[in-house]
Amino acid sequence: MVDAKLPVGRKPRYWAQAITQLSAADPVLAVIIEASRSEGLRRRNDPFTMLARAIVGQQISVKAADSIWQRFSDLCGGVSPERVLATGEARLRDGGLTRQKSAYLVHLAEAARDGRLAAPKWHKLDDEAIIEELVVLKGIGRWTAEMFLIFHMQRPDVLPLGDLGLRRAIGQRYAGGRTLEHEEINDIAARWRPWRTVATWYLWRSLDPIPVEY
Repeated sequence: MVDAKLPVGRKPRYWAQAITQLSAADPVLAVIIEASRSEGLRRRNDPFTMLARAIVGQQISVKAADSIWQRFSDLCGGVSPERVLATGEARLRDGGLTRQKSAYLVHLAEAARDGRLAAPKWHKLDDEAIIEELVVLKGIGRWTAEMFLIFHMQRPDVLPLGDLGLRRAIGQRYAGGRTLEHEEINDIAARWRPWRTVATWYLWRSLDPIPVEY
């Protein structure tokens, strides 16, 4: 079930305030925001579907992830824990998923079936506590947990330093294409607090005509 505290399909309530403050604090980001001002982060899915999309999207482009996700959904006849379990690992691999991702998706479906994703307490936990809850699941590392914080929980101040797209966008916009170290990125992102999620979303958007979505 979708948490009623987190509306589906609408931008977070803080979005307008965030883009105003970010635009004032960072002229580079202001230009990026202005190009896509009417767009923004929107919550689409329940915890299982969101995490499944993140697993499918690990280490591949947005376009490739969308294509594989559609094949995955078609193969299962829709995405739900029950349908993924009924499909099984072998058929998931036949549908184009790697052996590892197929195993992760089945494990995630088992966790959802067993109630381990039914966590109404999440909205009371801080970001690091939620990450700790999620990374015990197979296939859920810090990056995937951070995507959960951004796209499902809509937490406002997440900076996924391990995200290749974010690092590429920051390198292009702030360092002439040079790959920056985490410490350098943190220095740049300090001006974005407490809205680093919003800055991250627009930096992703600056790279791809397809908005990032999970």
